[in-house]
Amino acid sequence: MPHQDARSVQRRRRIKRVLIGVFATTVVLVDTGAAAAQAAVGNEQLAITTPPAGSTQWVADHSLGRLLPDPATADARSVAAFFASLTAAQADRLATDYPLVVGNLDGAPLPLRYRANRLAIAAERDRARARAADLQLDADTRARAEARANDSEHLLAPERQILAFDPRGRGLVSEVYGDLAQARRVAVLVPGSDADLGHFDQAVDPLRSPAGMGRALYAEEQRKAAGTPVAVIAWTGYVTPVGLGPDAVTDRLAQAAAPRLGRLLDGLSVTTDPAAPPALFCHSYGTVVCGTAAPAIHDSAPTDLVVFGSPGMGVADVADLGTGVRVWATRNPTDWIGNVPYLEVGGLGHGADPTAAAFGATRLSAAGAEGHTGYLAEGTDSLHNFADIALGDYTDVVRPVRS
Repeated sequence: MPHQDARSVQRRRRIKRVLIGVFATTVVLVDTGAAAAQAAVGNEQLAITTPPAGSTQWVADHSLGRLLPDPATADARSVAAFFASLTAAQADRLATDYPLVVGNLDGAPLPLRYRANRLAIAAERDRARARAADLQLDADTRARAEARANDSEHLLAPERQILAFDPRGRGLVSEVYGDLAQARRVAVLVPGSDADLGHFDQAVDPLRSPAGMGRALYAEEQRKAAGTPVAVIAWTGYVTPVGLGPDAVTDRLAQAAAPRLGRLLDGLSVTTDPAAPPALFCHSYGTVVCGTAAPAIHDSAPTDLVVFGSPGMGVADVADLGTGVRVWATRNPTDWIGNVPYLEVGGLGHGADPTAAAFGATRLSAAGAEGHTGYLAEGTDSLHNFADIALGDYTDVVRPVRS
């Protein structure tokens, strides 16, 4: 019997590997060939689910004569109440002593988080520079350290507002465009695979990066409604899949990401005052994250949830996403994601196509958009539609020519 059980486990593992290969190959062969498809089944990532570095010391700090809110368990309202009870000097001292904790603590005052994250980013830049200059390390390690230092340095530009920063693993970054505290309309961009510190902001083909998408949406909103205070958050607050490997065809990383997205929204509910709940714009694997998080979203008004370039949301239709969201979906005909099998088999795949009529989402035109990352390109129907939805101007939304 033990031998039979072992053989059964091995057989299931082999079947899973084959299915992963089928999902990856279906897409990759369209553009890049068999070698890339074979490589796509690697690169499994380690999800980040624990509080940032310094949290243990933070919880043990009794210097204020009281308990500090535990980053692992405290809700945003209790965090906000705690900081409201501090003097400016006390809050600044905590941000200086524990920049990674304060910078990632949803519910903490926004200006304090921005300052804390500048300290954390500068520390990471200096650490990476030291490693890059360490001749005892091999050339590849030093080159990676140099790249990390450069990526961190770019985030320290005076105009940048970094809402969250965590250097663990590939690095997590979230950035704000606009005055988040005063915004009457807030949008949150949830990116998909390959989003991390090293790919957060790209000079070449910027719409492949979360920062580029965030800036494009913010600029379009400003163009359409110059008198309305708006803000956009590019949220790379979870460990994303790398390429088209096993993580891209399962919901494991999305399951870890959904509570983190929920905490972001909870934090925004006590640190901002928009006219409507923040709208979610979810791209590629980010749509799986949003689909996983959606049933827990509840507010006085529905949350607009826009999915584009989606491989599926892990559900059969909009009813499975709960009553707290209003779902919009689009995909342009040149997007390779349309070649993904829209099904779920043994935990692989992400279910139904959100752009299919039977799914029940309101479908949007993406005319003018090209490829998997072209949805926020200037002049496209998709960018026009995204800005209108972010602004709550639903009457101007453009639907597909053919339903």
